[in-house]
Amino acid sequence: MAYIENHLIRDEQIEHWAELHWIIFISFRSLLTLFIAPIIQRWASEFTITSKRIVNKTGLFKRSTFEMNLNKIESVQVEQSILGRILGYGNIIITGTGGTKEEFQDIAKPITFRKKFQELSS
Repeated sequence: MAYIENHLIRDEQIEHWAELHWIIFISFRSLLTLFIAPIIQRWASEFTITSKRIVNKTGLFKRSTFEMNLNKIESVQVEQSILGRILGYGNIIITGTGGTKEEFQDIAKPITFRKKFQELSS
């Protein structure tokens, strides 16, 4: 969680932190890389709700970040398959004002993520 901790703005605090679900270890890619790729992927991904914004960072060498102020978010949608509901993972789709959409896949406890957002935005 070093990226987000180093990029907090004044009077901002971390309210909720999510991570990738262990299901990412069950893939052909995992087997081919001897489980190194999903370990790096999980270690290099940060999904956080702060008191002012949602901040998501993925990637170790090629970094991709998504930051949106809480007041600019129209909705946080959760998509879960049957297996996702049973095992507790899913996709989070954030829709901002103006129709901007950002999707994050295989997040552990996505319902908790959405609930925390709803608590902070109301």
